[in-house]
Amino acid sequence: MTLPGGPTAGGERSTAVDANSGVLATGDGTRIEQRTLVLPPDALKPALTEDTLAGLHNLPHLDSAVFEGRNDALKALADLPSTGTGIVAQSVKGMGGVGKSTLVLRHARQHVASGRGPVWWIPAESPEEVTAGLAELAVALNPVHVAMPLDEAAGWAVSWLQGRSDWLVVLDNVEDPTPLQPLLGRLSTGQVLISTRRDLRNRGIGTVLTLDTLHPQASLTVLRDLTGRHTDADTRHLQDLANELGHLPLGLQQAGAYLAQTRTSPYDYLVRLREDPATTLATTPPGDPHQRTIARLWSVTLTTLQNTDPNAVPLLQTLAYLAPTPLPRNVLDTALPARQDVDQALGLLAAYSMITLTDTTVTIHRLLQAVLRATAPPASPLEKPRRLTFWWRSKPRPLPHTSGVAVAVLLRAAQREDPHEVESWPYWQELLPHILAIADSHLTPSPGDELAQLLGTTGSFLRSRGQARQALPLEQRALMITEAALGPDHPSTAIRLGNLAGTLSDLGRRAEALPLEERALVITEAALGPDHPSTALRLGNLARTLGELGRYEEALPLDQRALVITEAALGPDHPDTATSLGNLARTLSDLGRYEESLPLEERALVITEAALGPDHPTTAIALGNLATTLGELGRRAEALPLEERALVITEAALGPDHPTTALRLGNLARTLGELGRYEEALPLEERALVITEAALGPDHPSTAIRLGNLAGTLSDLGRYEEALPLKRRALMITEAALGPDHPSTAIRLGNLAATFHELGWYEEALPLEERALVITEAVLGPDHPSTTIRLGNLARTLGELGRYEEALPLKRRALVITEAVLGPDHPSTAIRLGNLARTLSDLGRYEEALPLDQRALVITEAVLGPDHPSTAIRLGNLARTLSDLGRYEEALPLDQRALVITEAALGPDHPDTATSLGNLARTLSDLGRYEEALPLEERALVITEATLGPDHPDTALRLGNLARLQGAIADDEEAS
Repeated sequence: MTLPGGPTAGGERSTAVDANSGVLATGDGTRIEQRTLVLPPDALKPALTEDTLAGLHNLPHLDSAVFEGRNDALKALADLPSTGTGIVAQSVKGMGGVGKSTLVLRHARQHVASGRGPVWWIPAESPEEVTAGLAELAVALNPVHVAMPLDEAAGWAVSWLQGRSDWLVVLDNVEDPTPLQPLLGRLSTGQVLISTRRDLRNRGIGTVLTLDTLHPQASLTVLRDLTGRHTDADTRHLQDLANELGHLPLGLQQAGAYLAQTRTSPYDYLVRLREDPATTLATTPPGDPHQRTIARLWSVTLTTLQNTDPNAVPLLQTLAYLAPTPLPRNVLDTALPARQDVDQALGLLAAYSMITLTDTTVTIHRLLQAVLRATAPPASPLEKPRRLTFWWRSKPRPLPHTSGVAVAVLLRAAQREDPHEVESWPYWQELLPHILAIADSHLTPSPGDELAQLLGTTGSFLRSRGQARQALPLEQRALMITEAALGPDHPSTAIRLGNLAGTLSDLGRRAEALPLEERALVITEAALGPDHPSTALRLGNLARTLGELGRYEEALPLDQRALVITEAALGPDHPDTATSLGNLARTLSDLGRYEESLPLEERALVITEAALGPDHPTTAIALGNLATTLGELGRRAEALPLEERALVITEAALGPDHPTTALRLGNLARTLGELGRYEEALPLEERALVITEAALGPDHPSTAIRLGNLAGTLSDLGRYEEALPLKRRALMITEAALGPDHPSTAIRLGNLAATFHELGWYEEALPLEERALVITEAVLGPDHPSTTIRLGNLARTLGELGRYEEALPLKRRALVITEAVLGPDHPSTAIRLGNLARTLSDLGRYEEALPLDQRALVITEAVLGPDHPSTAIRLGNLARTLSDLGRYEEALPLDQRALVITEAALGPDHPDTATSLGNLARTLSDLGRYEEALPLEERALVITEATLGPDHPDTALRLGNLARLQGAIADDEEAS
């Protein structure tokens, strides 16, 4: 029916309503039932009182009563504003298991306890869960909302919260923040706390509190309180367990609960965790199958990551084989087809808190690594090594195992920087823990030697750092891998053998190095031919090892052959030819054939300077080698400008703070010291020590060398008390770095004993000399030239103690060894002859001493020349023996000649010149020619006091000699 002027309706059975206070129905058989319900005035009052509202919450049960190490974070949450308007939401971020929910739950319970509420806990992994949680709040506030649709009830709850303050809403485990943003914009009158694995910064989700793992002490407290174990033995194992768990709170909670319920010992659990981390971390305590576990928690995240970006999980698995310390981010640049893919995957992993990502580093938790390694699929036994650049070009072929990827990316990163260059060491130090980790965990059964290359290069780095003991197992494993992968006769196997031999030599284990060098030569010669430059390299290395063993005669033909090969293959003007010349010259010098060595060193310098330029660091090396040979020939004045030039070149090329600059400073200081210019040498030694310690560290063997050299110069100046702590420290460093049985440790013991000797502490020096001899003889053998040095030093100390009869057989043995090893005409044989003669003289056996001194003079003069300072020493010793026999007239011309040689070779102001003056004065005095002796003694005193100082023991000696001479002159005058 339609009324005029009213609304109209069209169609069969249609209706139009203008005004109606009842119910309108259409259709056949429609029944209308209408009732009115009258309620009392107070029937619709709030379901909860204000007091009840303040305590309203739905908080879950606490996982544990133990809560440690989060007080600062808990205080930060407590200090958040909870009343007023415009309050910004706070996010608590961290990886799964780090304790985000536990922290927020603690805070929420404190909020309730303080009488502020309601507090509502809402699981928030999806928008639907958030809606349902808010609807539950509406029902808790007033049951009438139970019949409402969820979204309407949730909307009502939001409106209700907007009208109040002091409430707290927790959105737990938020995955996607986007749906929350409209909601958070409306909830600004109370606290909203968000816990999330995701990085929600720059997503409009308020401020962020990032949770890290616990402090080690807090971790230990958690485990001790959960398990009730407090003994010292348990504490040690619990500390190890906390470290293995990476101080991750959920891991600590899971382990502690399991230990408490099963009465398992911490050690047994730790062993199980290391052997099978995946199963152990998935195991709940008996009777509590629903407890959260690390494995379950991370499994969900890994699935999400795999579905989001297929590159993310493989990249995470690659990180699992590295160390849980910051990794330079650029190491991963080649881990995926494109750098952009790497950045995107890293960003996603960081967003889910599976890694810690900065602009320059990537870090992963050790426990996550353990789970990933344990659950990684096994590598295919047919997997072949191939370069990463081809992974994505051949899709039908499977990707390498992630451990292989880790090796490949580390090798590429390692090849960017030379491990021998000091400037690259900080970069290498960042790589080192990751290389050591992959060495421990690399499981790929591939036949490639990428891992061997990585380990070998790392060994070179460690050797450069003076850490040969740490390098040794890496070199050994590199050899094993290469030999298995490429065969025992491959040139690369020879390289590994050579590197291992070098490391053993650094450790003083030269007898073990020798067969490796011999085998490396055989392999190289067979594979590449007898005339290949690599064969020459192997010959040179073998010769060096033989030389270190004192077998110079055997080394010589190898060095000679290496030179012939290199010169024929590369030409007479090649830098490698210069290197071979230098090696041959060194061996000739070891044999005392300095005159033959000299032209080789000169030619090596000419070649190097022409090929590389006058300012190249290698030219500086050649200059230094030539200077050393000139010094051996007693031509130190000629050596000095070469050392000075070498220092200038090195400092300009490598910088004033480079370790090689320190080496050049030390060499120059040595030459100045040989010239008696100790005061000039001292600041050079001091600067060399400062540079070395800054560049290589306070515990490097080279630092010990610098300390020893500085101490030696101080001793030359008579400052023995200052030298003593330096030599003590040098011994400590060497022993710690190289071991108590290394030849260098024996040298340090001998040097310290020498300072004790200079201080007159002969009893203290004796056990050091004895231990030095034992070490040298055990490591280098009873017939090594270094053993003779130790024998001589021990004999000297026994002599100072008046134990000449004990010293005598040691000196005889030193002579026999030297003569057998170096030959009857070597300068060192002359030294041993002279030392033996001194002991015979001390025993009053002058007639036996005389032919030894005579022979020593003949050898020295023939080998080093009539004008060498060592010839002057031999002349002086012979003159002394003749004087002991009362043959003063024969002694006199020898002392006179010794003075002329010394003054010409070392200068008129050298301490040795003072010694020669004193010797001549003594002989003149023996002849009663006191007036002639007096000016010589006076001049000797002036020189000594000027060069060594007024307080040096030698100055005191000169004063005593002069006083005795003056007394003799006075007595002679009275007698006349």
